[in-house]
This record gives sequence, C-alpha cells and structure tokens, in this order.
Amino acid sequence: MTVIGVDGHKRTHTLVAVDELGRFQDELTVPATAAGHGRALLWIGRYGPQVLVAVEDCRHLTRRFEADLLTAGHQVVRVHTRLMAGARRSARERGKSDPIDAEAVARAALREPDLPRAALDGPAREVKLLADYRSQLVQQRTKVTNRLLWFLHELDPELGVPARGLKRIWVFDALELALSEHTGTVADIAIDLLNDCRRLTARINELHRKLGVLVRELAPGLLDIPGCGVLSAAAILGETAGASRFRSKDAFASFNGTAPIPVWSSNKVRVRLNRGGNRRINHALHMIAITQIGRGHAGADYYAKQLAAGKTPKEARRLLRRRVSDRVFKALIADEQRQSRLATTPNKPLPLAA
Repeated sequence: MTVIGVDGHKRTHTLVAVDELGRFQDELTVPATAAGHGRALLWIGRYGPQVLVAVEDCRHLTRRFEADLLTAGHQVVRVHTRLMAGARRSARERGKSDPIDAEAVARAALREPDLPRAALDGPAREVKLLADYRSQLVQQRTKVTNRLLWFLHELDPELGVPARGLKRIWVFDALELALSEHTGTVADIAIDLLNDCRRLTARINELHRKLGVLVRELAPGLLDIPGCGVLSAAAILGETAGASRFRSKDAFASFNGTAPIPVWSSNKVRVRLNRGGNRRINHALHMIAITQIGRGHAGADYYAKQLAAGKTPKEARRLLRRRVSDRVFKALIADEQRQSRLATTPNKPLPLAA
C-alpha cells in the first residue's frame, strides 16, 4: 500500500509518496487551487486504488483539498503535528522543508494505525461555525461594554446599571433616556457604544435561536441530559464532528481531556490530570457537571458519594466530569444513529383518496 503525505500551505500543497516500509518514492508540489488539486488527484491516481492520503491536521488550510480527495473516493486521515516530530528526527535528511514535512506526515500515518479519518462537512460544521461566530460577538460586546461603563461612570457616578444588565433591551432603553440629558463628546461616544451593544446583543440572540433549532434537530438526546443547554450542546456537537469516528467512550474521553494520564512504574498505579484534549468540550462538560451539582440532579448524588469516599471537591468534580463525558458520548451515538435511520428510510406514499 502506498501512503501519500501532504504538507498543506495557503499557496501550495506538497505531496510525498512512500511505500509500506516508509521508503521515499516520489514528490509533487501543486498550487492550492482547483487546477492544482486536479493535478494532485491525477498524480495520486498513478498509485492505484490502494492509496492512503495522510494530511497534516491544519483544516483551515486543507479543508478544500480534503473535500476534493474524499469526493474522488480516497481514504484521508489527519496527522497531528506532534506526531511528525519523531518521524522528522529519525529521517536521514536534516532540516525542515515542505518535502521533509510531507514525508514525515506519511511515515507518521504508517506508524499510527488509529488516526482520525476525514469526512465531508455536515450539519455539525454549521453548528460549529455559528457557535464560534457567536462567541466572537460575545467577546466583542464585552469589550464595548467595559468601555461604555467607564464613560457612564464619568458622566454620572450614581447612574445604576444592573449586574449583567447590558444584555437586556429594557436596560438599553433606560440608559438611552438617561444619556439624552447629557451633552458633549463623552455623551456622544457613550451613545455610540450603547448602540453597538444593542446591535451586538440582537445578533447574539438571533444566533442563539438558530443554534437552538439546529441542536434540537441534530442532537435531541444531548439536550435531554440534565444541565446541558443549547450552548453546551452546540460546543460539544460542533467540536466532536461525529461521535462515530471514536472507537469507544474511552477514546472520546481522551479526546476531550477527561481521561487521566497514567504516570506510574512498578506496582503502584498512579494517574495525573489531563490538561490536554479539546478544551471547549471539556469546558462544556464541566458546566454540565457544575449545573447537575447545583440543581440536585443525578450528578449531585454521585458527587456526594465521592465526597463521602474521601475525595476532595476538585477530585469529585473531575470524576463527575468523566461520568458526564460517557453519557454525552452515548447520547451522541444514539442521535447519529437516529439521523442515519431517518436518512435511509424512504418516504411513505400518501394514501389514495377513496
């Protein structure tokens, strides 16, 4: 079997072919355009159908190329950059270049049998794009809000703004009325900032409604988990990009950082906290666990049981977070199976009128 390693960049993609023993065969550099992708597909076709294409995991640069490869029927796997370091150090040729990196990608794919496989973008990416855009708008609103509060304090130190109030329409209306009594540059800037807050809040609320519709359609089982709201479900759904690509709940836990890392030798088994993994999913799982503890859901009983067993509150929360990860994985798999059944079930013909 031939493995094609791909080192992707904004302007060009470099491809290197190696055999099943990792021996160099050929290389090609093409422009990162539709015509360049066509040349690459013809070049890959020379090696027959038994070809594995390994792409360095930088999807913002290679997403279009991956889609063209998948449409052409090729198997595509993603290689994390940290896996390339060992292959590059063990190579005979020293240094760093696009062909060296592409060859390191191919050799890493030969060494690692369980690499994540690429797939065509589906509804989960739409959820991720909307969730990321909403998060960016929230950060932008926070900056505007902080500047506005300083100007409001300068104009009137006694002007009361409720905590977290600069997200509500009635607060915007009240502040606009209060600012109408002031004149000058500071007041003008404050009014502009207030209008920016109003516009951003309206857009954020609209994106939240869109996410709610998408998440309820794609993952209703995820929303049935106590403590899991629309934003947490959207983060999990968008970042997971298909739970079926994980071989087990343990692999999913390793991906999201809730699986501990073994650090032991001899007969004493010890583990330490995993600070890696996908931090957005990890944060969503943490918020679900905290909500379950605070509202007395099933997670609260498990948390109390761990405290009674001698665990510290932090350790008990970590154990609950892993428990939530397993339940989330089960719900994601069930939702994907439901979507698959709906996609394959033919539409029933309408009954004929009597």
